[in-house]
Amino acid sequence: MVERALTQNPHAVRDTREKNLEVAIGRQVRDLRKRQRMTGADLAAKTGLSVGMLSKIENGVISPSLNTLSVLADALRVPLVQLFSGYEETRGCMHVKAGEGVEIEREGTRAGHQYHLLGHIGANTSGVVVEPYLITLTSESDRFPAFQHDGIEMLYVLEGRVRYRHGDTRYDLAPGDTLLFDADAPHGPEEILELPSRFLSIITYPQKLRDS
Repeated sequence: MVERALTQNPHAVRDTREKNLEVAIGRQVRDLRKRQRMTGADLAAKTGLSVGMLSKIENGVISPSLNTLSVLADALRVPLVQLFSGYEETRGCMHVKAGEGVEIEREGTRAGHQYHLLGHIGANTSGVVVEPYLITLTSESDRFPAFQHDGIEMLYVLEGRVRYRHGDTRYDLAPGDTLLFDADAPHGPEEILELPSRFLSIITYPQKLRDS
């Protein structure tokens, strides 16, 4: 296998962000003003705000209106969204204890495939939805190589052996094997070689597909 360099530095630490929105906006306004070598009086004159009001905004004492933020952004010659760039949004995280994954119905349920959802995060800033499942096949499970859906899917076999079809190709999967594929092509277990069979399935797709 050809080694490739990582495109992201997993050890990079971003600038510390503020968890209070008013304080984050105030710091950004003050920093942008100082970078442009404007005094508080200069910016107040350009925006029509009083020096006292501007001071309260920069110190995060008050919550400025959207109109006031728009005026400040114009005076500072930056996009409105840049005034929010120092704010630390809440990042989703979910811990599911062993055996507590929620059993749900998916397309394969009718074929006797048991799905346990291992976690779920709704709207997020990454724009990507991730659905992790623990899938169990037993003697009552049907062979069903016709799944087809949006996104990318990864399988990691934990137990048992299956002959898995993706498109026109078959793969014999055993514990420790991984299969990563475009889920838009027909796929699924064509032959169950050893039971019980359990594998981790992780499906990813753009958030806009779920919202549409």
